[in-house]
Amino acid sequence: MALDVDGKVALITGGSNGIGEGVARHLAGNGAHVVIADIDGARGRALADELDGHYVQTDVADPAASTSAVAAAVETFGGLHIAHLNAGVTSWCGMGDDFDPEAYRRSMSINLDGVVYGIAAARPAIKASGGGTIVATASMAGLVATPFDPIYAANKHAVVGLARSLGPVYEPEGIRVHALCPSFAHTNIIKGSEQTLLDMGFPIIDVADVVDAFQRILDSDGTGECWYVVAGRESEPFRFRNAPGPRID
Repeated sequence: MALDVDGKVALITGGSNGIGEGVARHLAGNGAHVVIADIDGARGRALADELDGHYVQTDVADPAASTSAVAAAVETFGGLHIAHLNAGVTSWCGMGDDFDPEAYRRSMSINLDGVVYGIAAARPAIKASGGGTIVATASMAGLVATPFDPIYAANKHAVVGLARSLGPVYEPEGIRVHALCPSFAHTNIIKGSEQTLLDMGFPIIDVADVVDAFQRILDSDGTGECWYVVAGRESEPFRFRNAPGPRID
């Protein structure tokens, strides 16, 4: 059964374009109040105005910025029910002679720290609003090896582990936590690399497919799940194998 988001309040980081924009348009189109939290002021304000939402300039690498974004959502619309922690960048940081500490730190601060800060900021407001859902955008790179961008894989694996681990922790508070793990989608994050990805055998999916998966997450009953989105398959939670137990001779 589809979750009725009419009247709900949703905060979306990285919400001015790509997957974040798609989710914002979807939620607003179904009656939700959306707060666009993004570093791009021009695009963020324009989209928020179009959707009768609210924009707050947010650098997710700064923990105070996530706290301010949540406070803006509560002050503007009276609460918070959905947090889509979506802001992200590619790293293209190798682990050979091309290793760049600044590129590494930037990738980790946005893709991992930004999710950690966002969850920490959103949890009290969602709890006070009666419960809701936190969805962090990870990637298929968080589920499989990604040799061409190992640092990106590292921070996305961390997001997957965080969502899986926090799911049962927050469930008694009425808060569900999930990771959204799309393959490469038609967004700015892969701009200029589309043909390279296709040549490597990665079909590029539509943002609409990722938005559909996001809604499936909202409609689900579980928590701590990591929903993959790949070409030609219906999105569902990835099935992890259990860790091996002790050997008994």
